[in-house]
Amino acid sequence: MDVASLFVQALNGLAAASSLFLVAAGLSLIFGVTRIVNFAHGSFFMLGVYVAYSLVSHAAPVVSSALSVALGDAASQTTAYFVMLLCAALVTGMLGALVEVLLLRRIYKAPELFQLLATFALVLVIQDGTLWLWGAEDLLGPRAPGLSGAVDILGRRFPTYDLFLIAIGPLVLAVLWWCLQRTRFGMLVRAATQDRDMLSALGVNPRHLFTAVFALGCALAGLGGALQLPREPAHLGLDMATIGDAFVVVVVGGMGSIPGAFVAALLIAEIKALCIAVGTVEILGVSFAFSKLTLVAEFLVMAAVLMVRPWGLLGKPQSAPRASTEQETPFALSSVRTQWVWLCIGAALLALPLFTADSPYTLVLGIDLAVAVLFAASLHFIMGPAGMHSFGHAAYFGVGAYGAALLVLRAGVSSEAALLLAPLVSALVAAPIAWFAVRLSGVYLAMLTLAFAQIVWSICFQWDDFTGGSNGITGVWPSAWLQDKAAYYWLTLVLVALSVFALRCVLMSPLGYALRASRDSVGRAEAMGLNVARVQWLGFVLAAGFAGLAGALFAFSKGSISPDVLGVSKSVDGLVMVMLGGVHTLVGPLVGAVTFTALQDSLARSTDYWRAVLGASMLLLVLVFPQGIAGSVQALWQRVRGASA
Repeated sequence: MDVASLFVQALNGLAAASSLFLVAAGLSLIFGVTRIVNFAHGSFFMLGVYVAYSLVSHAAPVVSSALSVALGDAASQTTAYFVMLLCAALVTGMLGALVEVLLLRRIYKAPELFQLLATFALVLVIQDGTLWLWGAEDLLGPRAPGLSGAVDILGRRFPTYDLFLIAIGPLVLAVLWWCLQRTRFGMLVRAATQDRDMLSALGVNPRHLFTAVFALGCALAGLGGALQLPREPAHLGLDMATIGDAFVVVVVGGMGSIPGAFVAALLIAEIKALCIAVGTVEILGVSFAFSKLTLVAEFLVMAAVLMVRPWGLLGKPQSAPRASTEQETPFALSSVRTQWVWLCIGAALLALPLFTADSPYTLVLGIDLAVAVLFAASLHFIMGPAGMHSFGHAAYFGVGAYGAALLVLRAGVSSEAALLLAPLVSALVAAPIAWFAVRLSGVYLAMLTLAFAQIVWSICFQWDDFTGGSNGITGVWPSAWLQDKAAYYWLTLVLVALSVFALRCVLMSPLGYALRASRDSVGRAEAMGLNVARVQWLGFVLAAGFAGLAGALFAFSKGSISPDVLGVSKSVDGLVMVMLGGVHTLVGPLVGAVTFTALQDSLARSTDYWRAVLGASMLLLVLVFPQGIAGSVQALWQRVRGASA
């Protein structure tokens, strides 16, 4: 590696940092004012690329011909091209304003997790809407007129357009700083970031401010996407690929801090560029491929920053949340009538294989539903009673799946023993992660769990000799007596039922009450003599163990596993299940898991645009059941009983 290569890679990092900053700045603005964790922000980045492609392909030639008389051919083409990029950002901003008015405005008073659920549903709708409008093929836009060449830097050719991108980042930062510091709009934004309730009490209408901020944030994301048009094709995976990096930049820089987002974008982009420049290095006879770290570099940075500075580089410590006046219904033992209902449901599920001999897929779906129930119940254990929101719970599900597979294929143990050992493997992996995670709270805890989960995913994805790398592991089958789907269904049903019952018993035990006390008031819990960090650590590890059992059952039911079982999408599925059913009810994760998995399965087999239908269904459920399906039904039943009494 020579100096010229290192310098060129540093310039590549600066160009990547500009686009990353534009997306992260919009996300930071939206969160700072509205307190919404906008999971759909990456979708607006993707829309910016697609809209820019259409405008550049169809509208730019018309505008260029109209301007050619006054400016000349070359200047008119360049002007028309960049005007279309700006128009793409404006269109994206207007779409964001429409989404805020029609959807988000109706759920501002809902719990933050349900706002996250609504924005995730919006991701599904936008993705299939994009598929319907532009198709599934990648769309490569034309190069920017006037900036399509390259310049010589230290004997290396560097794209002129990347130099333009390097200048865009600081320019947008300066404009945003002036807008936030020198205008009345910026004063209102800063006031809303500090205390939006007090701003409303002073007579400022928060609705208009929220709409303007959301539109501005989406426009910045659209601009970041539009500027990427000459560099990479528009494709349907841009939304999920972008939102992860944007979240990391916002958290590393500090939630709500625009300068922090700029510094974090520079730091992460340059570290990635340095990894590429270093390449493969041999140290003490061992080869280290630093280029592979680009898959997980940003998450390593985030984990390191949050361990040292939990509120980000330029962020401020979060103030204690205001006490909620809404009282949660305490968990209670089931009545005799409810126990009989559960016994009837259990008997019906046990008898299912006897009536589905002609429909083997029914048992496959039944196994999938049972695994989803256990996965959701394990996540609910730390989200509801413990108040720890994890964005990386799929890591322990995946570790359990890989652990069971490797124990059978490499260690030669039986599948029965692997099912018993897989939860222990997941718990051992979660133990050091939980030690760091429980020292944070809120969004920062969620993002730290995401960082560690991505590190685990990267290990499984790249360790070809041990985990099979991107190809995964095949031939993961249970013992001979479990080869029959009915037998495996019964085993899965019994293990899931016992695990869910065990989690329920723990919630009724002193540990469960200690977890709820730690969630409701850390100060009071510590004053009573509880070691909050130890209690939360134990709850985290216990939940990871049950998630590992779900992963092991999944591995033997499918016969193969891939790194996707540890991915962000799997963690999001778990979050959706818990929130869809209801966080503050014991039966909520069960209802959410069955509803989400059944909807996803039925829609995927009936229409090509199943994501849009699933997202629309989830949006409807969020609006109709703001406390989740089970939570809303429980609240309605209590009101009916109270009225009759």
